[in-house]
Amino acid sequence: MPQPAPDAAASSAISGAAGAPRLWAVVLAACAGQFLVVLDVSVVNVALPSMRDTLALSETGLQWVVNAYTLTFSGLMLLGGRAADLFGRKRVFLAGLALFTAASLAGGLAQEPWHLLAARGVQGMGAAILAPATLTLLTTSVPEGAARTRAVATWSAVGAGGGAAGGLVGGVLTDALSWRWVLLINVPVGVVVLAAAAVWLTESRATAVRRLDVPGALLATLGLGAVAYGIVRTDTAGWAAPSALGPLAAGLAMLALFVAVEARAAEPLVPLRLFCSRAVSAANVAIFINGLAMFAMWYFLSLHTQNVLGYTPLQAGFALVPHSLTIVLGSKIAPYLMARVGDRWLAVAGSVMAGLGYLWQSTMGAHGDYATTILGPGILMSLGAGLAATPLATIATATDDADEAGLLSGLFGTSRTMGGALGLAVLSTVAAARTDGRHDPASLAAGYGMAFRTGAALLAGCVLFMIVALPRTTASRTSGSRPGPAPEAG
Repeated sequence: MPQPAPDAAASSAISGAAGAPRLWAVVLAACAGQFLVVLDVSVVNVALPSMRDTLALSETGLQWVVNAYTLTFSGLMLLGGRAADLFGRKRVFLAGLALFTAASLAGGLAQEPWHLLAARGVQGMGAAILAPATLTLLTTSVPEGAARTRAVATWSAVGAGGGAAGGLVGGVLTDALSWRWVLLINVPVGVVVLAAAAVWLTESRATAVRRLDVPGALLATLGLGAVAYGIVRTDTAGWAAPSALGPLAAGLAMLALFVAVEARAAEPLVPLRLFCSRAVSAANVAIFINGLAMFAMWYFLSLHTQNVLGYTPLQAGFALVPHSLTIVLGSKIAPYLMARVGDRWLAVAGSVMAGLGYLWQSTMGAHGDYATTILGPGILMSLGAGLAATPLATIATATDDADEAGLLSGLFGTSRTMGGALGLAVLSTVAAARTDGRHDPASLAAGYGMAFRTGAALLAGCVLFMIVALPRTTASRTSGSRPGPAPEAG
């Protein structure tokens, strides 16, 4: 796809100059797709009791309403990113969104438990195809420099807002309409975005990649899926259970075989040379560690507000609205701070801020006022998360080779999602061990507090890693193109 000149072309494109990509439409479509994908990770949580009553779901079935989406989303995202490079970013975006929308309709109309679980699995497949394409559309359509940094910041903010808004949206829809609308709401939104994207987006694809690495794709998908399955099994079976260890071991073995296959493939799904890039490797490890801690924040805050403080689902959703707004604010101001302090140091500062918020949150007890128990630490955690996400995404997906854009986006998404899945399983185990089977408010608060202290330790480790491993980058400029990483000496 022809690339417009930096910033000057971006301005003319946004204003609708003839022959230039309509960047506003690209950003809008990418952000809408990302919002839907991230929203559906958590939007069903508050609707689970209503789903159980309507469809007679067992406790295990309720867990799989969430896990079916997470598993397919995690396992197929890397393949989705490569498919965008190979078959066309617009085409894959439309295909993923269409599949996601159709599965949402099927789930909303489900009459039997297996209908809902199957629909959630297919919905996760659509999300895995769609999510990498949303970021790839930005990185291949928006000129490198300040315009791209702002676009990625907007994408990060909308994604963070989608994850944070899940509880509120789910609570409002379930209370006002029905649990079915937490899925059906995706249908009109998806149809509108599909129509707009079909008209306004332009097609682009990799020129060097001519075919899909089928053995690599199968091994990566099955390996990641097995690891994700093993992780979610630990939540109910425990880490020592064969039903958890078996899938984990099989998944790791398939991923090891995947590396061996990729080293010999003529056109690998993931060229191993990418990991020779300090920026790609370090940023993906950093977002993985960040995900270990930060994905669990919403989960434990939702549990604490309802199980300890006695909030209703709707009250809990509204209680976390400031968190949503703050994480969006952090993502939006990140480009301006990146221009002054650089990508690495902003990612470090954001993670430090989030870690301090985690420590504060870990002091929560069975009693406490909203301002000091939820709002204060939540603002620190959310603002820090927003500040860290944009520079890490920028570092991880920066490339001069447009043929690798979709792959880098898929790799970044996979690292973040797998980190989140593992982190939730680990921190849930930590919280359960601390409560030791007791369910009184004081015991639950102690367990949740231990989970937040563990999260703070993970973020401290991430900070040290980023200081040492992330490449030193020149700060982004608000005018002019954004330089690439400086030489990696020192």
